[in-house]
Amino acid sequence: MSKIILITGGQRSGKSEKAEALALSLSANPVYMATAHVWDDEFYQRVKRHQERRGPQWTNIEEEIQLSRHNLTGRVVVVDCVTLWLTNYLYLNNDVDEALAAAKAEFDRLAKQDATLIFVTNEIGSGGTSDNAAQRTFTDLQGWMNQYIAQRADEVYFMVSGIEMKIK
Repeated sequence: MSKIILITGGQRSGKSEKAEALALSLSANPVYMATAHVWDDEFYQRVKRHQERRGPQWTNIEEEIQLSRHNLTGRVVVVDCVTLWLTNYLYLNNDVDEALAAAKAEFDRLAKQDATLIFVTNEIGSGGTSDNAAQRTFTDLQGWMNQYIAQRADEVYFMVSGIEMKIK
């Protein structure tokens, strides 16, 4: 049953909707693992809209860092999203190399579970190089982690304007 699927794309490209539809096509009772830390009211409203879009058939788990501590054996799981998960790592430890190593180790622990894991992530490195050092650091972290997951994934999809492109 173990399978890793990565869905990437820009903001509002349809990544989450694709992941949710895919999960529902594979399971009547999928898991939605939300990695966001709610920083302000605007973001809280965004989270509520996501929750309302999903129906009662979903098992919801809020987990900011330790994804693997949840037993997901035999389940279909949407992890939404890698970008916010990495933000949590970088917030705890501003050293990009240490944050990347910790995220990779946690991904590996999660991927050992016998589950179908659908990761949602942002493709933030497609634009120009930022003049902000913190943005460049995060873009590097995100790009390296996306590559790590994509190399291990069975399937990879790129979303553009609500249209999926299977790239692996």
